[in-house]
Amino acid sequence: MSSEDRLIQLAAQLVWRVGRLGDDGPLTVRVGFATGATTFAELPRLKNVTDAEVEAALREGTVRVEWVGNRPS
Repeated sequence: MSSEDRLIQLAAQLVWRVGRLGDDGPLTVRVGFATGATTFAELPRLKNVTDAEVEAALREGTVRVEWVGNRPS
């Protein structure tokens, strides 16, 4: 199996949410396995962001990434 095939297989098993923890919070990306999707519901909701806000946060390097659930081994 090629690396690209493995990456595609992994991506199919992931869920993610993008938003802010409040009006002034950092842009946050939550990612985890689909099997742990219920854990996402237990976390504070992220407020929606626009594509422009995502692009700006990426340019500024102010994106926060959170893994949700059990980490892969």
